[in-house]
Amino acid sequence: MTNLLLMAGVFLFSFVVGYFLISRIPTLLHTPLMSMTNAISAVTILGVLILFSVKSTATEQIIGAVAFIMAAFNLVGGFAITDRMLRLFKKKEKEALE
Repeated sequence: MTNLLLMAGVFLFSFVVGYFLISRIPTLLHTPLMSMTNAISAVTILGVLILFSVKSTATEQIIGAVAFIMAAFNLVGGFAITDRMLRLFKKKEKEALE
């Protein structure tokens, strides 16, 4: 139970700090910030996999599964958006041939 309260406290603290930091980021820096959140999501997924490798309670496993799903959604969505943005900077084939 103590571990669960500690994890919930860390989550709440991280949420509040992250919210205040991200809300003050200028628009120009959103793309590098997205890359950083992709990296954080990858670390979250690794943490969940480590959690699943040791014996844990059902509550911890449920929280871990939710974290895994949310981080995977963020990771895949971030890569999809980054790919879409990078395609905007590529020259079109017709322009390249002319």
